[in-house]
Amino acid sequence: MLNIVFMGTPDFAVPTLESLLAWPGGRVVAVVTAPDRPAGRGRQLQASAVKVAAEAHGLSVLQPTNLKSPEFQAELKAYGADLQVVVAFRMLPEAVWNMPRLGSINIHASLLPQYRGAAPINWALMHGDTETGVTSFFLRHEIDTGDLILQDRVAIAPEDDFGSLYNKLKVAGAALARRSVEAIAAGNAPSTPQEQRDDLRAAPKIQKETGRLDFTRPAAELVNWVRGLSPVPTAFATLPDDRTIKIFRAQAVAPDPVAQPLAAPGTWASDGRHYLRVAAADAWLDLLDVQLEGKKRLPVKELLLGFKLQ
Repeated sequence: MLNIVFMGTPDFAVPTLESLLAWPGGRVVAVVTAPDRPAGRGRQLQASAVKVAAEAHGLSVLQPTNLKSPEFQAELKAYGADLQVVVAFRMLPEAVWNMPRLGSINIHASLLPQYRGAAPINWALMHGDTETGVTSFFLRHEIDTGDLILQDRVAIAPEDDFGSLYNKLKVAGAALARRSVEAIAAGNAPSTPQEQRDDLRAAPKIQKETGRLDFTRPAAELVNWVRGLSPVPTAFATLPDDRTIKIFRAQAVAPDPVAQPLAAPGTWASDGRHYLRVAAADAWLDLLDVQLEGKKRLPVKELLLGFKLQ
């Protein structure tokens, strides 16, 4: 029976932890997660989703602030893990990922080597991809570059946004992790070096300004940008009155040469009842689901009941 240490923080990692707990071939001996963080208006300390799940199962939980700390590493080593499984955690020092006799594996939400980095789900949508997936691989020095174990492909539906695709991939990742650990336990896990290709896209962390829509781009690209950032951290634009509007859903609408020819990119238009749109490079971008600063999220038709475009 394999002794497993699990490392993860957000709810994306919880299904994988649950799948490992249900596996009769192993035993999760400890969980490593981020320290509790202040959250909400009251700034009360809040445990990570992984910590909540681990404590519900009576597991030992470690919350190091410094992964290089000799005290943490000694405590971790005392659990005698054969394997570490990592999902949505931070970068590990070699002394940590190389500690178990079978090494450490990571579950990544892309088809590696495509979309290495912190935000693979967002970037796949923002680039308009129709397929993504999950990958298990052995941790090595450079982030997301270790030898591949297994991959599963997941279709991206036209209506998918970050929220819905995140939920699909966290389930797919849990199933992949279970199969990967079973293969490692059986001694027949693949270990395939990643290809070096010229067409690889990176998936860097999303910054706030990443969400600002550039209306000199084609409308279809902006629709994908909105999808990749919805519901968080959300695409946004600045209205003519300088207020910020968050955009959760949008669609491209071809200009009508007679009724509404295309204006210069960044030009706003509304009939005050049915639509709020802005001109992009080649078409209108119709906003469907939005949130004005200081207000709640609303369908555009509801927003227009109490809003006038300046």
